[in-house]
Amino acid sequence: MEHRALSRLAAPAVAALLALTTACTGDTVQGRPGASGLRDPYFPRAGNGGYQVDHYALDLDYDPADGRLHGTAVITARAEQGLSSFNLDFSGLKVEGVTVQGEGARYNRTGNELTVRPAEDLKKGEVFRTEVDYSGKPKPLVDADGSREGWITTEGGAVAVGEPVGSMTWFPGNHHPSDKAAYDITLTVPRGYEAVSNGELRSRTEDADGRTAFAWHSPEPMASYLATAVIGPYKVTTGRTPSGIGLYSAVAPGEGAAGSGPLARLPEMVEWGSGRFGPYPFASAGAIVVPAGTLGYALETQGRPVFPGAPTEEELVVHELAHQWFGDSVSPKSWKDMWLNEGFATYAEWLWAEDHNGSTAQEYFEAFRTGDTDVDRDADVDWRAFPPAAPPGPEDISAEPVYYGGAMVLHRIRQEVGDEKFFALVRGWVADHRHGNASTADFTAYAEKKTGHDLKKVWDAWLYGKARPE
Repeated sequence: MEHRALSRLAAPAVAALLALTTACTGDTVQGRPGASGLRDPYFPRAGNGGYQVDHYALDLDYDPADGRLHGTAVITARAEQGLSSFNLDFSGLKVEGVTVQGEGARYNRTGNELTVRPAEDLKKGEVFRTEVDYSGKPKPLVDADGSREGWITTEGGAVAVGEPVGSMTWFPGNHHPSDKAAYDITLTVPRGYEAVSNGELRSRTEDADGRTAFAWHSPEPMASYLATAVIGPYKVTTGRTPSGIGLYSAVAPGEGAAGSGPLARLPEMVEWGSGRFGPYPFASAGAIVVPAGTLGYALETQGRPVFPGAPTEEELVVHELAHQWFGDSVSPKSWKDMWLNEGFATYAEWLWAEDHNGSTAQEYFEAFRTGDTDVDRDADVDWRAFPPAAPPGPEDISAEPVYYGGAMVLHRIRQEVGDEKFFALVRGWVADHRHGNASTADFTAYAEKKTGHDLKKVWDAWLYGKARPE
């Protein structure tokens, strides 16, 4: 996420269901329901227990003229326990029917929880398919800082973004970053519109009714907050990086072109990131530029970050691109681990400048220590308001200490172990946790093992310490 934009927070109002009541009968639950939340430190009701999703197949039909979305979500998951019922996070839209393993299932809506009871209990280890049909006018979620996420209408279209829980406004699922899955997203829109999502465009098919279906495929695991759907009269450009990574970008009318400004260096940036961090983790790269003012932030939607208006600074493009390694491929186990996303992406900005005749990472580090805004205009922020690994609450997971304090932790490691071991650590971290999840504890243990250094003083002073390090 962009570090120079609004901080992001959202605490979804999701209700815990202690027993299942059905839409059809008054039967009581027999057996063991899956938990209605994963007890994340900041969003305890986000996600659901009892299963892990393997694949989402989303078939979405949207008409910008009336703002209505018709959707079918087919969710393939594996039961991690015997399940008499399970929950899906889902906000706002009307559920029209649910099946599990091809049979009609009872369901109940309470707040942002859709509780489903299969016709027969699911066995531990069983792979099961849940199909949910739904429709309505999606509404965005408004975070406590006033920013919006979820399905957001634009002039002549829409954009869907989901950090931290906004994806539940446009499809039901297990909306916590610890449950990553593959995706196939088909967007059907009126002819003349573009519809862009994650991954690679497998087909573009026009029907007799004057509508076009865009079928997108993302085989690599993706956290749901990184899923996107963008619809509108966009200009699409394609290409390849020098090493052959496919590029697909979409730019809203009046927002310039993907081949100009900082976005023109995106192919070069992908190659640079591959050299610094290891092979680019996805099959394609690119960018989506939505109309300026649509969002108050940029977001690292997987493979194709979303920017509110054409970016004017290379650092912003580098930041969101770096998230493809740090946050998208290696995703946090909980929202408390956000510094692993934002600290690395911020440090990538410093490295880009260092490698392209700008200030060195050491100069950035000293600038933030002294508040030297000649090196970085944000160097006087309160980057030590709290420890990077211990945000006080959900409103703080995208605050300055997570970004800048996190970057300074990384530089302190580099100072302690030297460049050779530091960059081997960074590349090893990405390679060994590719397409997975990791926590702060995972990183600190890995860093010490990979470098062979005792880094306890760094963790105590810079990662967890409450006092400003000297």
